[in-house]
Amino acid sequence: MRSSAFVLVLLCFVADAAVVEHTFNVGNLTVSRLCEHRVITAVNGQLPGPTVEANEGDTLVVHVTNESPYNMSIHWHGIFQMLSAWADGPNMVTQCPIRPGNSYTYKFNVTGQEGTLWWHAHVSFLRATVHGALIIRPRGGLARCPFPQPHNEVPIVLGEWWKANVVDVADEAFLTGGNPNISDAFTINGQPGDSYECSKKHTYRLKVVAGKTYMLRIINSALNNQLFFKVAGHNFTVVAVDASYTKPYKTDVVVIAPGQTVDALMVADAAPGRYYMAARPYISTGPQGPPFDSSTTTGIVNYRSAHGSSPPAMPTMPPFNDTATAHRFFTEITGLLKPGQPTVPLVVDEQMFVTFGLGLAPCEPGQVRCNTTAGSFAASMNNVSFRFPTTMSLLDAQYKGVSGVYTADFPDNPPVLFDFTNLTVNTDPSLQPLRSTVKGTKLKKVKHNATVEMVLQNTAILGTENHPLHLHGFNFFVLAQGFGNFNATAAASSYNLVDPQVRNTVAVPAGGWAVIRFVANNPGVWILHCHLDVHLPFGLATAFEVANGPTAESTLPPPPPDYPTC
Repeated sequence: MRSSAFVLVLLCFVADAAVVEHTFNVGNLTVSRLCEHRVITAVNGQLPGPTVEANEGDTLVVHVTNESPYNMSIHWHGIFQMLSAWADGPNMVTQCPIRPGNSYTYKFNVTGQEGTLWWHAHVSFLRATVHGALIIRPRGGLARCPFPQPHNEVPIVLGEWWKANVVDVADEAFLTGGNPNISDAFTINGQPGDSYECSKKHTYRLKVVAGKTYMLRIINSALNNQLFFKVAGHNFTVVAVDASYTKPYKTDVVVIAPGQTVDALMVADAAPGRYYMAARPYISTGPQGPPFDSSTTTGIVNYRSAHGSSPPAMPTMPPFNDTATAHRFFTEITGLLKPGQPTVPLVVDEQMFVTFGLGLAPCEPGQVRCNTTAGSFAASMNNVSFRFPTTMSLLDAQYKGVSGVYTADFPDNPPVLFDFTNLTVNTDPSLQPLRSTVKGTKLKKVKHNATVEMVLQNTAILGTENHPLHLHGFNFFVLAQGFGNFNATAAASSYNLVDPQVRNTVAVPAGGWAVIRFVANNPGVWILHCHLDVHLPFGLATAFEVANGPTAESTLPPPPPDYPTC
């Protein structure tokens, strides 16, 4: 058994499967940022939390003890959780939360996955500080890395920082029925960088050797912002996204949505010196959108052979609203399937057309500061605003056959067809009903091994925005993306059925659409939701109820003995 303290350099040939065991103590941590001392919730006294490292085929066992004052659950973002849905982690979907003072052990296998994933809290806004990298390396003699072995690898965790308590930020937004307050800074590996006040010593530094290649394992853990990431004087070669290999893609900028990961090779081939790495938001809502944190976080790439102390060079960042650059990055990457991996399924069993976006709903009784005339912000898929259960998790209800917790009637199509991406939907009185959503806990039931294709259509209701949609329990093929209203005849010719990128989180273009396809081969309940955390409590989610297969090997086993109860 490997302990949580082991250190492993990147190898393409490694040992057989093992058990990797960690202990996560979730509790209060006092840190100094932006001239203030702040008590945050963190794991093992670290921000970001500990990096979890394993080899493909290993079993991970993580003992989580909640010593914080808040309910807690941990999601292993991007892990398939084959026959281990009880360990997926989303609060009230696959488990009730771990109450303060209680513990839960997550146990799951990582077979069939290689690359960079991450873990994070899946309760309230706590993932702002409860998160960390999850790295899965190849194993065995046949598992050769499909790119040159780098000199070193470096997790780059991009985050977001509030001076306020993030749970208070979420609670305040609920009470008013509006958007939460914007963040005060962005961070690189928990450090805001020297462009912020009192932050010169809170700047991440990466030392490099001239001529060497480094793999940056870039993770966007920010709550509500997609980000542009650059390093002055350097270019990248993207070799994987969301722990799925890609054909080498050369770029000088990485665009990354919350929930996504990018593995990028960077050669230290600039003149020896100091260079800023920087991240700042990509804002797709347009000039009439809500306010946003327009600051820039920085770290410093420092060549070991550099002499002197001249200021680091700063990269030229794209404009905040540079949708062209974002769309180019999101669409030009293609997949690199290893021998034996599944190819795109060509026969579709379940065809879904899902419109999604923002809307309004009547104020709820607990929203004591909500404007009852205007209503509360809501979000929906096919006009259903997802409501989380309160008495038991969806997975527990499915497993035990308990009725009344959810219904299996999520619609395959929107109730009304309209000009989805035309902003007049917000001013035409006849379209007023479209701006109001219906709350409900409706799931889509699919048979085991069914191939599901989803057209994800953004709408202009209350404004357009690029939404990163994350599917738990599966990877999916991104067949096509585009702007405007989806047209099946025109889009079919653009489908990539040969080498599409494989992801678990797709950034659906603002005022546009994306088509994804996956095989529902994993029994359980799996949520599909927007990874802009502001939109999850609004209801921008649905879930799949995937049936058991015909054999014991395709049937979900019972929950573990310490499974949390509500």
